[in-house]
Amino acid sequence: MTSFLLADVRPWGGDPVDLVIADGVIADITPAGRQAAADQQQVVDGRGLLALPGFVNAHAHIDKSWWGQPWVSYGGEPTTQGRIAHERAERDKYGIPSVAGTTAVLREFLRHGTTATRTHVDVDLGVGLQGIANVHEAVDALDGAVEVEIVAFPQDGVLRRPGVLELLDKAAAEGATSIGGLDPASIDRDPVGQLDALFEIAARREVGIDIHLHDRGDLGAFQYELIIERTKQAGLGGKVNVSHGFALGELPEQRRAEMVYQLGEAGISWTTVAPINSAPLPWREMRTAGVAIGLGTDGIRDLWSPYGDGDLLQIARQFARLHGLRADEDLTYAIELATSCSAEFVHRENYGLTPGARADVVLLDAENVPDVLVRAPRRELVIAGGQVVVRDGELQV
Repeated sequence: MTSFLLADVRPWGGDPVDLVIADGVIADITPAGRQAAADQQQVVDGRGLLALPGFVNAHAHIDKSWWGQPWVSYGGEPTTQGRIAHERAERDKYGIPSVAGTTAVLREFLRHGTTATRTHVDVDLGVGLQGIANVHEAVDALDGAVEVEIVAFPQDGVLRRPGVLELLDKAAAEGATSIGGLDPASIDRDPVGQLDALFEIAARREVGIDIHLHDRGDLGAFQYELIIERTKQAGLGGKVNVSHGFALGELPEQRRAEMVYQLGEAGISWTTVAPINSAPLPWREMRTAGVAIGLGTDGIRDLWSPYGDGDLLQIARQFARLHGLRADEDLTYAIELATSCSAEFVHRENYGLTPGARADVVLLDAENVPDVLVRAPRRELVIAGGQVVVRDGELQV
């Protein structure tokens, strides 16, 4: 379907409108009922449902999942190193990574209204760049319904695994939007060496950097300072992200405020999956300082954890509960984190329910946006790139 009318929907819970969708974009928006249905190839009745733009998952691992396979019991040690070791020992048994597993995750994203994602894809001595190739094949199999940006991710470490830097460099040369890093201090035990090597590749290849940083307290803060310093030196403001960054919410108030200011000044962004056992982020301070925040699902039913179903709306609600959000404007902000605030993480300059934007629309039976967050109702209709991919909660692809 190249052209149709999505009739009678309420963008962000506002007044009813009709959306004219043509060639995969929103061509026009008019008050409900004014657009002549006869001029359209087809009319899709929005039934007065609340409309949101497609969700943007700013931190995912779509290559790791065993979704679609029989249940895999949790094993291994609970530490970061323990999870890495367990995954490396077990992944071949479950055919991870695979095109089928990646496709299954992307289909669950669509079911829940996610139409764009930034995904970390493992690059290591065992799989090389095969995981990235699998992701491209899965995206093609779904006709691009989910737009995907790739971070080449060294899950098993960088400097401690000779040859990984060369793989990251090759991934960047072949189209990865960013390269990743992982706990430069506690995994590689050489924070200066890892960061210097990553920033050299990023500057030379003109790509971004996205660093998983689980280290807590002063050790985490020390690495933020190193990242800030290198971001400024390399002129990479707007292209560097810290994932997780648990230590930020643990710092004493004055040091935290100074750190947030420096992060904003350097143009460093933050992505979180709002884990329930973490310290709340100083999100108000971050917003004031211009530190962009994105939400993500992290791994989904993988060898790290059996949790996750691909529903970013559940993560937004988890963020709200972790941070004690109650007021309508704050509950709405949690939804914005899963949509408009995360658009920059996939380089969407024209995003949303506006003319000219890619036609990514999610319809939900809800009174208003806070109601969406609190109840997380099913996605009644999902349009991705002008294609109806979910109808009455059921996948059409």
